[in-house]
Amino acid sequence: MGFFSGAEVLVTGGTGSFGQAFVRRLVETDSPSRVVVFSRDELKQSEMRLALDNPHSVRYFIGDVRDRRRLTRAMNGIDYVVHAAALKQVDTAEYNPFEYVATNIGGSQNVVDASIDAGVKKVIALSTDKASSPINLYGATKLVADKVFQSANNYSGRQDTRFSVVRYGNVMGSRGSVVPYFKNLAEQGHPLPITDPRMTRFWISLDQAVDFVVSSFSMMGGGEIFVPKIPSMKITDLADAIFPGGGTVPSEIRPGEKLHEEMISEDDSRRTIELEDRYVILPTIPNWTYGGPSGTEVPDGFGYRSDTNSDWLTKEELRAFSNALDT
Repeated sequence: MGFFSGAEVLVTGGTGSFGQAFVRRLVETDSPSRVVVFSRDELKQSEMRLALDNPHSVRYFIGDVRDRRRLTRAMNGIDYVVHAAALKQVDTAEYNPFEYVATNIGGSQNVVDASIDAGVKKVIALSTDKASSPINLYGATKLVADKVFQSANNYSGRQDTRFSVVRYGNVMGSRGSVVPYFKNLAEQGHPLPITDPRMTRFWISLDQAVDFVVSSFSMMGGGEIFVPKIPSMKITDLADAIFPGGGTVPSEIRPGEKLHEEMISEDDSRRTIELEDRYVILPTIPNWTYGGPSGTEVPDGFGYRSDTNSDWLTKEELRAFSNALDT
């Protein structure tokens, strides 16, 4: 019996890469009584319905997280929520900042309010490595969204609704991932554009991301940020794995782009514990009886960065992962 067996679950941004993989996982392994896919795009919902062979337990709600009334209606009877809806393009955020504020911050507050009003049991928001020590608008909005979710445990009053955050790196093969872009260029015989040969990134597969979120539901007490232990990769190794000998060309770094990613800052490490498969940043203000995970405190001055990570993907592993996306 899976964690969500017999439960009613809602996923905001449910037609995105994560949402589709998460819903498929629930339908195939957990036997939930109802899964609500909440998103803005009717075409993607129609395509998702066909791809899943339209199981009876999956329902589709057209709606935007900016619309609290629609969220409240969609959450009627819901036990668990995954908040995956967000605007995510780093360079687009620099050009359209307040649209990202309205969706990523205002939308997150709406999810919090609707969840409390509906008596949801547990809510997890998906974050990003760009939310740690952010230098771009997208990362800044996600940092605020993280804080909104952590503080929601104090804001919920007498309700038992608990809120936590999952923060991870780039998802291999997701929409917007560099892998399909590199592959398309390689198929045309074009050299691959590299903004800086020193660039590194955290890397996680879509299935790993889904598994991590599911496991975080079972251990959360409320207010934590769960960070998986995942490998790093060099952007030059990825290019060579996808297009061996194809060459690279320099390109300008995008507005707001980092050379290296960070998931836990040195300041956050003072509230961070280590478990076998993850780090957990504990709540800043645990004003309730905290019942979350326990682990080993990380060393003083610890930081979790893609360039200082101890776990690295080889070119062969990157090539295998990349090839697996075609099957």
